[in-house]
Formats: sequence, structure tokens, C-alpha cells
Amino acid sequence: MTRLFLRNVVSRLRIMVALVALAGVLAGCSAVRFGYNQAPELVFWWLDGYADFDDAQARRTRDRLEQWFAWHRRTQLPDYAELLVRARADVLADTSPDRVCRWWAELRRRGERAVDEMLPYAAELIPTLTARQLAHVEQRYARLNEEFRSDFLNPDPAKRRERAVERTLDRVEILYGPLDDAQRALVESLLEASPFDAETWHAERLQRQQETLQMLRRLSGESASRDAALAALRAQVERVSRSPREGYRRYQERLQTYNCSFVASLHNSTTLAQRQAAAAKLKGWETDLRALAATPD
Repeated sequence: MTRLFLRNVVSRLRIMVALVALAGVLAGCSAVRFGYNQAPELVFWWLDGYADFDDAQARRTRDRLEQWFAWHRRTQLPDYAELLVRARADVLADTSPDRVCRWWAELRRRGERAVDEMLPYAAELIPTLTARQLAHVEQRYARLNEEFRSDFLNPDPAKRRERAVERTLDRVEILYGPLDDAQRALVESLLEASPFDAETWHAERLQRQQETLQMLRRLSGESASRDAALAALRAQVERVSRSPREGYRRYQERLQTYNCSFVASLHNSTTLAQRQAAAAKLKGWETDLRALAATPD
């Protein structure tokens, strides 16, 4: 999970920029602009992969995504650009676990704002879902769970550790550029000490999926009002944000505390050249965000 936290700290800005992590297109500045402009269609196909929309649902979903991205471009991108200005200054100095956690809280609040703006649109769609489509969602979950087990639950502990290190290095080097041998060894040691437990995370994922399916079954088939669907969606988002299972909440708290220390330790090991490379990357993203925000919808 430490590697996922690193991915989120580095990538949340990218996700907020475009919601195009779906396509992994943020390899460079021009890709940010291209990805954001293509994001309504990319997100549509991602959603369609779950629900298998009929023609009427597809038209409505495309329309709502266009509306959401127009709002996002107009109101959120300028804020993200200002956040990147602050990040660019911070990345040149040493940091602390507390500072990392404050950054994470800022990114999370912005992500929650974006999700909340989307929920009324989703609430319009849920009552139109059919039993066939809910079965399609369940099948999609099954495929994702198989991918998760392949990626995170390899029965060979050595291969599992190796894959964890690879994922973490890939994410970190997006921002800082190549790490040296000592930094790679630091990543390995920090991962080894992490309280992350893939089995615990997987069990929680399965619970959340079942809760989501139960909610959809209860509200689909034109049996619920839009207001009821919206209330249920907001409750489900809250359960994802703060698990109703106390044991998992305690685990998350321990993990986040450790992950903030992980990120701070790794950042403080970086050289001036690596920090300057990170600042340049952040500057490129900021430039793209400002250009996108200035482009008419």
C-alpha cells in the first residue's frame, strides 16, 4: 500500500487534471493536454466497460460527462495550477511526515469535490440500470479481482516483493527521474518495513464491491427516485472514504502514518538535480493546466 500511496501522492494531481489515469497518458506535458481533451470519451468507455450502456444511457452519460468536464475545466483546473505552484516550491526543500500528510489531505479534498459534483449525474443513471447490466458490473468486478490477485497476491513472497519495488520505482521516477542504487535500496527497505497487507486490502475491496452491488440492486429498475439514489451514493462514497469496519479503519490509519514517513524519507534522500527535475515536471503540468483552463469548453 505504500507504493499505492506514493502513486497517489504523485498521481492524484494527474488524476484531478484529467481523470485520464485510465489511459496512463501523462508521460509528458503535451500528453496532459491531449489526455484531458480526450477524457470525456475515455471516461465514457471506462464506465461503459462496467455497465454496458444501452443507446439512451450512452447518450445521457456522454452529455453528463461533457457537462462535468466543462465545470471541471472552468472551476477546478485554475485551483490545481495554483496547487502545483506551491508543490514546485515545496519539492525543492526537505520535508516531514506531517507535511506529506497535509499535502495528501489537500489532494484528497479536491478529489472528493470532483466526485461529489459527479454524483447527481450518477444518481440519474442508477434507476435505469437493468438486471443484465448489474450482472455485467459483477462480472467486471470478478475480472478486476483476478487482476488484483495476479498483481498483489503472488504466492511467491520474493516475486511479490520484486513487483512491489518495481511499481514504486516506476511511480517515483515519473517525478524525480532515475534513482541511484542507494535510493533504490532505501525503497526496498521502506517497503519491507511497511504495514501494508494485500490480503486485508483485498478483503475490504470485496466487501465494498458487494455493498455497491447491493445498493445498485436496491435502487435500479426505476424503483427509486433520483434523490434516494443520490443519498445512497453519498453514503457509499463515505463508506469507501471511511470504512464502517473498525479494524480496517485502524489499519488504514497505521498505514497512512507510515506512508507519510515513507514519502518524506524518500524525498529527503533525493539530490538537488532530482528535485529540480521534479520541479520542472510540476511546472510543465501547471503550464498545461493553465492552457486548458483558458481554452473554451
